[in-house]
Amino acid sequence: MKMIITTDRILAVPLPPRPPRVRLTAVDAGYGRRPVLCEVTLDIPALGVTSLTGPNGSGKSTLLGVIAGVIRPTSGTVHHGSGQAPAFVPQRSTAGDMLPLTVRRTVEMGRWHARGPWRRLTSSDHSAVDEALDRLGITHLATRQLGELSGGQRQRALMAQGTAQQSDLLLLDEPCTGLDPEARHGIEHLLADIAAEGTTVVQATHDLTAARAGHHCLLLRDGRLEAAGAPADVLAPALSAGPVHHRTE
Repeated sequence: MKMIITTDRILAVPLPPRPPRVRLTAVDAGYGRRPVLCEVTLDIPALGVTSLTGPNGSGKSTLLGVIAGVIRPTSGTVHHGSGQAPAFVPQRSTAGDMLPLTVRRTVEMGRWHARGPWRRLTSSDHSAVDEALDRLGITHLATRQLGELSGGQRQRALMAQGTAQQSDLLLLDEPCTGLDPEARHGIEHLLADIAAEGTTVVQATHDLTAARAGHHCLLLRDGRLEAAGAPADVLAPALSAGPVHHRTE
């Protein structure tokens, strides 16, 4: 797997054939009696960046929740090609800004899945946190309050929380929403690096420019999978079929 880095954006080289990291077959899902996903069948290629795109309300966040295991399908099957639990980074919110959380404490929360929130972290947990902070380039921010950070720095902290889980599957819901162009480009490059180091990355995004940066693209409309494949093949028809969102800078 390779990424070609240009001055304006990242161009993904297609992945070689390999077994999928995640496979969904005829999945229906929703919230209570409100259906969202209908008969969704798809593969998530291993060791690459998959962009999940579509208009608002198309089911992107619900699909991520199904893959993460926090939303149970009402029918169909979800098969993971690995026994590791996914690391899930939900959409950014201002909730954390109101809490006295440092960046390091935020990243340490990523180890709770292995240790529990009330048990003391081990030396291996602290090493995983140190590695995540270094990997995301925010070690120097470790003692800062989360609410003091810029949007890009805060998103890196949340991504570090995800990578601290040391899963081989990282799920991100709109990781670049609300960020300035420089911060968005930085996140796109980080996702490429994380995939190159051996993690399967899935990002939900309504930004077609960000979606083009991935190896693989899934397009949802009205809760159904409309197209899947290389970003250039999926997104060209999408531009003429209806609005998603195209970044202009």
